[in-house]
Amino acid sequence: INDGITLQIKDTSGTYVSLFGGNITDLTIEVEDTGSRATVIAYKIIALGALAKLQKTVTDGVLSQDYDGNQILDLLDDLLLNSWNEVPAAETWSGYNATETWANAQDVGLGEIDTPGLYEMENRSASADTIYNIAAQIANSAFGYLYEDNQGNVGYADADHRQNYLLTNGYVELSANHALGRGLRTTTRAGDIRNDIYINYGNNFGSQKTATDATSIATYGYKSETINTVLHDATDAQAVADRYIDQRAYPQPVFDTITFPINNPEIDDADRDALLGTFIGMPINLKNLPTQISNGEFEGYVEGWSWSVSFNQLFITLTLSPTVYSQVAMRWNTTPITEAWNTLSTTVRYNSSLIGKG
Repeated sequence: INDGITLQIKDTSGTYVSLFGGNITDLTIEVEDTGSRATVIAYKIIALGALAKLQKTVTDGVLSQDYDGNQILDLLDDLLLNSWNEVPAAETWSGYNATETWANAQDVGLGEIDTPGLYEMENRSASADTIYNIAAQIANSAFGYLYEDNQGNVGYADADHRQNYLLTNGYVELSANHALGRGLRTTTRAGDIRNDIYINYGNNFGSQKTATDATSIATYGYKSETINTVLHDATDAQAVADRYIDQRAYPQPVFDTITFPINNPEIDDADRDALLGTFIGMPINLKNLPTQISNGEFEGYVEGWSWSVSFNQLFITLTLSPTVYSQVAMRWNTTPITEAWNTLSTTVRYNSSLIGKG
């Protein structure tokens, strides 16, 4: 129990890449078969990444007023970056990778954190809660999200993270012809619609901003939500309220499931390696769908995936959200400096830029 475990596979270049990293939490040893010649023993392992530690650790959670990424980093580094007085006395340098540095030798699960973030959060006085609950409230308030990478490390992506990645790297282009056809499915839900939003913010959620879409209300009925945030100021609260309306006032199809056989010889090496390196927020342009599904083409971001195996075969099943659920009007001070005017819509205004969406 608690031993580290990493699942890896070779990519098309013969280099090992990680599919999962974590620590063993449950170990079951079971006799699967027995006879006069032999007994077959099966080991079943449950392992969890560093995100699980956040749900099992309680803290007073004292935070100064700061941006979302900075506050989340303050929360996580105490748990996931050990100080040297926490290193076991029996530990020696020979137990570390030769390229390990003094700064990160006791990194036990801290991944990429977008700092400083985009929205200013309220200060937090001492009040015991799990690190996960505190961090999740900050992330949800700022339209960011916590995630776990393929090594099991905890990361935080701010509200502009996906657009910036898309601008730099573009979509991973995949063909539905290479996926398993049976079970390929999108779902459009009335429950995803929000057309009247109330954002509570400030000290003890004492202030409020609202946004509404009258056309959506007339078309789909009144679908409201009140959200408590730890946003500090009115400008940010209004921006968040407006963003909810921009993204959720109208229903969009969500790709519930699409499965790719990694061994499929029709998948080229670049796409196969991209699938092996799947991560939360990976932008995908899925083509050659049946015309009844998103008119034959779907652009979106990976929200989750699962691996499954059979004899000599490996499968990945993806869940995708539509691009519009993630794209926002970026602030000019966070727009990448490499962005050029000829890549934007000719109707874009100076006070907003929408990267990755025309």
